[in-house]
Amino acid sequence: MESMLRKLGLKKEHRDMEMRQRLQKQLFGFKLCVEHGFPNKASAVAYDPELGLLCIGTKTGALKIFGAPGVQLSAQHEENFAVLNIFCFGQSHLVTLCTDNSLHLWEIATQDGMSVLQETQSLPFENRINNISASCSLVKTEELLLGTEHGHIYSVNLRTFKFLDQVIYQETVMQNAPETCRVNPGAVESVVLHPTQPEKILIGYNRGLIAFWNMRQNKTEQIYNISLQLECIAMHRNGKEFMTAHGNGSYAVWSMADIQKPKSAPTSPYGPFPCKAIHKLQWKTTKSGGHTLMVFSGGMPRASHGDHHTVTVMHGTKHVVYDFTSKVVDFFTICSTEELHAHSKSEYDDPHTLVVLVEEEIVFIDLHSENWPVFRAPYLATVHSSAITCSAHVANVPKTMWTKLFEAGNQQMGLTYSSEEWPIQGGVSLRPDVTVQDMLITGHEDGSVRFWDVSSTDISLIYKLATVNIFNLSTANDEVDNNADMEDEWPPFRKVGTYDPFSDDPRLAIQKIIMCPLSEMLIIGGTAGQIIILQFEREGRELDLHRVDANLICDRDNFIWKGHDALPLKRETKFQPGFQPVCIVQLNPPATCTALALHSEWQLLSAGTAHGFTVIDYVKRYVVQTKCTLNINDVTGIGESTMSRRKSFKKSLRESFRRMQSGRSQRRRRLGSKSDDGKMRPVIAQRKVVRELSTTSSQHRNMDSIDHEVSKPVERQVEARSSEDSAGSIVRSLYFADTFLTSAQTPSPTFWAGTNGGHIFIYQLSIPSTGRDITSVQCNIAKEIRLKHHAPVVSICVIDRNAMPLPASFEVQHERAKSPDMSGNHSVIICSEEQLKVFSLPSLGVREKVKLTAVEGTKVRKVSYVNFRSRADESYMECDLVALTNQGEVHVYSVPSLRRQMKYECIKRDDGIGIGSCIFTQNGEAFYLSSSSEFSRFSISARNITTPMCLIQMSNEGISANESVVSKRSPGNSPNSSANRSPLESVTTSQSIVVRSSNSLVRSCEDDLTMFLKQNVFEQNVNTSSSNIQFVDTPNSHPALRHEENALLTEEWR
Repeated sequence: MESMLRKLGLKKEHRDMEMRQRLQKQLFGFKLCVEHGFPNKASAVAYDPELGLLCIGTKTGALKIFGAPGVQLSAQHEENFAVLNIFCFGQSHLVTLCTDNSLHLWEIATQDGMSVLQETQSLPFENRINNISASCSLVKTEELLLGTEHGHIYSVNLRTFKFLDQVIYQETVMQNAPETCRVNPGAVESVVLHPTQPEKILIGYNRGLIAFWNMRQNKTEQIYNISLQLECIAMHRNGKEFMTAHGNGSYAVWSMADIQKPKSAPTSPYGPFPCKAIHKLQWKTTKSGGHTLMVFSGGMPRASHGDHHTVTVMHGTKHVVYDFTSKVVDFFTICSTEELHAHSKSEYDDPHTLVVLVEEEIVFIDLHSENWPVFRAPYLATVHSSAITCSAHVANVPKTMWTKLFEAGNQQMGLTYSSEEWPIQGGVSLRPDVTVQDMLITGHEDGSVRFWDVSSTDISLIYKLATVNIFNLSTANDEVDNNADMEDEWPPFRKVGTYDPFSDDPRLAIQKIIMCPLSEMLIIGGTAGQIIILQFEREGRELDLHRVDANLICDRDNFIWKGHDALPLKRETKFQPGFQPVCIVQLNPPATCTALALHSEWQLLSAGTAHGFTVIDYVKRYVVQTKCTLNINDVTGIGESTMSRRKSFKKSLRESFRRMQSGRSQRRRRLGSKSDDGKMRPVIAQRKVVRELSTTSSQHRNMDSIDHEVSKPVERQVEARSSEDSAGSIVRSLYFADTFLTSAQTPSPTFWAGTNGGHIFIYQLSIPSTGRDITSVQCNIAKEIRLKHHAPVVSICVIDRNAMPLPASFEVQHERAKSPDMSGNHSVIICSEEQLKVFSLPSLGVREKVKLTAVEGTKVRKVSYVNFRSRADESYMECDLVALTNQGEVHVYSVPSLRRQMKYECIKRDDGIGIGSCIFTQNGEAFYLSSSSEFSRFSISARNITTPMCLIQMSNEGISANESVVSKRSPGNSPNSSANRSPLESVTTSQSIVVRSSNSLVRSCEDDLTMFLKQNVFEQNVNTSSSNIQFVDTPNSHPALRHEENALLTEEWR
């Protein structure tokens, strides 16, 4: 048998298949990496001053933790209920409260030397408890107080994570109340811990009653009452005063010793007219000026400014109302005393940062600087400042270009942002230093283009380009004047944040973006047919702008355009350093740009719409070629509709019923076929599931024949689209290539254009090598291809005989790509929504073909060519075709054999926006909009995976996290077992050593200690030659703690 298989060559084929399968595991692999941007539908925020961590919960049940740049953890509640509140306790645990009245205990654990966020327990509320209206965390006693709408307060022990029998009933609180106050006080609105007496709390009820409750003695010590709706209570640091905020926009200051009335009448800062409620208030003491700092949300006059979303900050005579464009969710201040763990010793709170969470962004305000400016956040960027309409990825940006962009961006944003150090510094990033700079470019509805740094797990804004300055719009001119007038009005508003959902003109929206980082060229296509060619300049200039008109329907005299007008152009405009316009092309009719192509080496540009396409020489600023793709009978002038106007509804309905009837009859014929004995037997189509392998061409042909003998896949009948449909004229893909079009011996510059109707136009270009000013570029039609089913052309790409796509402009000159093989045997891969086809050049004969729609019932939405490098052997690399379908599946095909290598379900099939916004990178990663404010990043490469790698320093019970300690556990203990430790105890591996300094943690076993410390977790010299460990000063440590960190700490190593 083996000899027979050897003769047939099957044994060798089997070995090749096994080798290929091993190689596939080293090349491909799907993994969700990270989410970039602002969490969608943020609903809660909290800060842990001991660990230096920021926690954000969302309405979809997501929980995210952020620390120093590069430190990020995320998790998801099993039930997708909204997160109402987050409680941090300065240890490895935190608690979330959800809308279903359930508590969830989360643990920051360590796996494989990195921190992960895991849910350990959940605590559903009993039926006796209704909606939670207020809460308070008691860090020292490790309890959580929950006030309800019925006026009762329940306690949760965080060590056992169970409810305590001790309940503060409303009736018990009211026993010592005066007769005038013995009415139902309503729901619990606020529970505040006394700063100097931790066994006592202030309980505020909705109808204005305030009780000073002693938890140790279970009795009410004092009762305060005010005839106003209570919203919030804030305690002074000295414990002798407190402040109340009310539903009419006023606040009052109380003395703890005076139960009769406030120290002064309630004050309405924006009265005397009716104001909205002050929802939250904080009262902090500062070192400067002897004044207290008061921060509150709301309180605006109802009639004049009731629609504003504000947070007010007042310090002495300094008064600023921060105005946001979306609703305020929550805010808090970060104080220096809390971070230094000297809360009970210091006289001042010393707040240095105000953090405001609104529905669409989060803003960090520097309270130590003179004018209270905003921090420039290294993460949590508002990528959706204006609605995202398109995006592009640029890999391996040259250092010179990267430096220029950063300099231009710093000039834009340097004056508006704080120069202080980023205030959140918890945890340590373990990711290696970035060696390659990658950039994500987003186009927005307001005509802006933003450049983002996505080289690592964080996303930050580099540079912003506003195209509105190029066009003559009156609304843009009035913006500066409106901002100047705002400074003089009352209340003293100051607009902060970058989220702006409004657009001056819908025609400004960006639809297509192409960037050549080597030539520093940027091409932008807009909604009104505007094509902007920009060149990067380091100096600001005043330019005289000129427009080049490209008429796409010059041969259609009876065409009538019924859409919007073109944008009017400014003649003279001053531009700041950065991208500046070189040429502006206006397509006529001014329809949406649907496709763009750039060849900066030839200095040619192509753009397409629903009416046709054009080729532009942007240096000489003239039109090389135009082509109208409209059907000869289509004179409706709309060109944007997906349904032909000539078809009546009755005719369309009749055709749909006919297709349904023919489909049923074909299914009946397939299910019932007569056998040799005359009986009806079902015909079952068997498909052998085999991973497609990529080997030599001869092996492919042998394996194909074997597969066809085993089983032939059943093909669906695909109805051909009507060639007369007006949607078929939309230009979907444009492409420049230097290849063999008319001759097999001599290559020539070519231009390819594919339409929505399956029509491919191929042009031969004549580009003068010298004397471009004398001789113009010539563009002549050479060949045409019409696909059988008129399927939309998604992608066109030429490959050489080595199955490598032709490199982009200037890549060979800059040694970023190998020179293509120009000796012949080129092929072109044309991908439509239904099929992938490989044509040989110049004959255009079909070499390979894959039918996706007929075989699998899916349609191709995105196509890219990715360089997959082996994770085991860096020298091995192959280029494969990656296709994203309308079902959210990613297919990987070998080139040129088009054998499928892998198939992954990457995006939910019902997520149309995510599928439509997905873009692939050159190294096997992808970005897509998982929500309006977040990009999800995933990888299909086994080597290139960008995931957060961080270690978060834990705080042992009774030990300050900022003190350097060495702790040890004996082998007999089993601290990792849940039976021997409480939920809030720190977890330490047996026979392990924990070394802590101000911003770092080392936790490793004996054999791995030296190797772990050498991975640059923190900059310390470690001597492991003996049983001692020696530390040298950490540069990131706090000055007040350096004398302790410099000390030599010795511990016997077991």
